[in-house]
Amino acid sequence: MSTDAGAETTVTPQGRVTIPAALRREAGIEVGDTVIVHVEDGRVVVETRDQLAARTRRDVARAGVRASVVDELLAERRAEAARDEAG
Repeated sequence: MSTDAGAETTVTPQGRVTIPAALRREAGIEVGDTVIVHVEDGRVVVETRDQLAARTRRDVARAGVRASVVDELLAERRAEAARDEAG
């Protein structure tokens, strides 16, 4: 089955959707995985936590963020401590 065009499935009265096995395999979704579901541009997106983390890292890298917020906070705290010791 080619998954380029997707696959058709039905929403049950309980609001459940079964993701066809071929799509789960292609997406790297394994039995027991926790998935994140959100709406993006009017589409429902299903991704694993690892996929979400990787996408977030790519988005941050594209935005040009070079240092982590934690590293910046630590540097500020160390500078404050050095000024306190000196002053």
